[in-house]
Amino acid sequence: MSDTEPDAELVLRSTRVITPAGTRAASVAVAAGRITAVLPYDAPVPAGARLEDIGDDALLPGLVDTHVHVNDPGRTEWEGFWTATRAAAAGGITTLVDMPLNSLPPTTTVGHLRTKQAVAADQAHVDVGFWGGALPDNLQDLRPLHEAGVFGFKAFLSPSGVEEFPPLDRRQLARAMAEIASFDGLLIVHAEDPHHLDAAPQHGGPRYADFLASRPRDAEDSAVAHLVEQAERLHARVHVLHLSSSGALPLIAAARARGVRVTVETCPHYLTLTAEEVPDGASEFKCCPPIRESANQDLLWQALADGTVDCVVTDHSPSTADLKTDDFATAWGGISGLQLSLPAVWTGARARGHGLEDVVRWMSTRTARLAGLEARKGAIAPGRDADFAVLAPDETFTVDPAALHHRNRVTAYAGRTLYGVVRSTWLRGERIVADGEFTAPKGRLLTRPR
Repeated sequence: MSDTEPDAELVLRSTRVITPAGTRAASVAVAAGRITAVLPYDAPVPAGARLEDIGDDALLPGLVDTHVHVNDPGRTEWEGFWTATRAAAAGGITTLVDMPLNSLPPTTTVGHLRTKQAVAADQAHVDVGFWGGALPDNLQDLRPLHEAGVFGFKAFLSPSGVEEFPPLDRRQLARAMAEIASFDGLLIVHAEDPHHLDAAPQHGGPRYADFLASRPRDAEDSAVAHLVEQAERLHARVHVLHLSSSGALPLIAAARARGVRVTVETCPHYLTLTAEEVPDGASEFKCCPPIRESANQDLLWQALADGTVDCVVTDHSPSTADLKTDDFATAWGGISGLQLSLPAVWTGARARGHGLEDVVRWMSTRTARLAGLEARKGAIAPGRDADFAVLAPDETFTVDPAALHHRNRVTAYAGRTLYGVVRSTWLRGERIVADGEFTAPKGRLLTRPR
């Protein structure tokens, strides 16, 4: 091999490679699971390397989804590592970070983390990391969990929906935030103010309008304002989970302008589904915070475009079908979106004039950065893991629940026509799924880079 010829066992060639510098025709050289070079499209294939020519399909960095409820162990009838990671792989996601609740035990001690890692170890089709949890009574466990490699700590400000993961009141939030800030950890927060929720009308029943009124925007706006205030006071790193209310956007932008270390995510369902179209009794659309009106959605898209909202993640939160009753007050609140997140966001993005570079920034580059994985994930660039999604961006498909790979095939996207067919997904230079056919699990367990 010459001095100028890159190390390569594999070359993927496409007329549309999404790189940090934009979309270009290129050949991507891979060796030992890493990208070694991004070459001109017609560069000679290095001696001994295998060429995979994907033609005009787009080559994207594998997506990084930092908000997934796998529920394993303990509630595996809802979901599990085997099924969740297959669904992720089928959707072009090559890395996910598992939320600490809805599994039994929750990830709130090092022992519980080890339990979850042991369960995931031989079932992961994609790379998997873990968030820890911040509870009223586990302050002493936060630093040990950080040292054990969790990516940060999730807290609720209102009831989580499961008894074993209670919320923090304002005093407890301040204590947890101060402790996490002492080792420069990351606190990620479900931000809805319980007092505003308690004051909202609670009718129950099948009417979506009643459910929407029970989770008002001011509950989010108030909680985000308090979170920002505390983060500024304590010089802490905080991340607002699944923002649905556009009312919080101005205060977030103002906080950033003052140097507050706050980041924000939203979700595909807030960007592509609207309250106006949710049928009464259709609790497959129920999530908390809720899907809001189309005018609110327009402002979320604007915030993505101007950078006020950093990233898009699924908040994949499945349950068994029987928990999705027609009473919005009692039905489980969660939307299953792993397999469909890329096509859903791409469909919405292209309709608003955004390109695949934008989608990659929101769903791969910035999510990798949020988790501290930007040295390995989130871009097609030399030195990064050779994780790819091959996407036919101009092809459409109609969502058939029977074709989904997560355990309970309940979906708010049923019957929708979406742009973007994921042809194949690659993990560290190995194709792990193509045309619905999976290899044996090849995912690794990830810990926070030190």
